[in-house]
Amino acid sequence: MIVRLVGGPLGGRELSTTPGPWDGDWLTAGDADWGLYLPVHYDPATGVVLAEIRAIAPRRR
Repeated sequence: MIVRLVGGPLGGRELSTTPGPWDGDWLTAGDADWGLYLPVHYDPATGVVLAEIRAIAPRRR
């Protein structure tokens, strides 16, 4: 899956992640319980996810 980051300190960057389904949750690093970018759109035809910067951390589940 390819993730394109929009806005914030990493805006304009494109990341390649491990293959697998997108669950529509926050993008985190490893087992972190926080995220900077929230996926907002997924194009199944290309496998690209657009993720926007968010100022607030997600709530713990």
